Amino acid sequence: QVQLQESGPGLVKPSQTLSLTCTVSGGSITTKNWYWSWLRQPPGKGLEWIGYIAYSGNTYYKSSLKSRTSISRDTSKNQFTLQLSSVTPEDTAVYYCARRNFGSATSTERGGSWGQGTQVTVSS
Repeated sequence: QVQLQESGPGLVKPSQTLSLTCTVSGGSITTKNWYWSWLRQPPGKGLEWIGYIAYSGNTYYKSSLKSRTSISRDTSKNQFTLQLSSVTPEDTAVYYCARRNFGSATSTERGGSWGQGTQVTVSS
């Protein structure tokens, strides 16, 4: 019964910060043992895991994106947010938020509960 929905601007200019929010309903982002992930899929490419914020508030990011990535949460709104700075056209992708268990927390497989995805285009 958990539902997730991504929201945010669909167009971001190069060098700016991409900001997306995942709104969760039907379950709390603080419920133990769940991991709240951001993933993306560039056109013509496979899924890429970006990072997660765990139920505890701990964050973990893909190494190659760590310097540009920040995931935070607002527990009062049951939301978590992705910020990806210094974007380039290579960051153009469909961005997804998802709820996963520990075993799939960093997986690029489409396991767990997912939002519908939101297209983000980086272009001037």
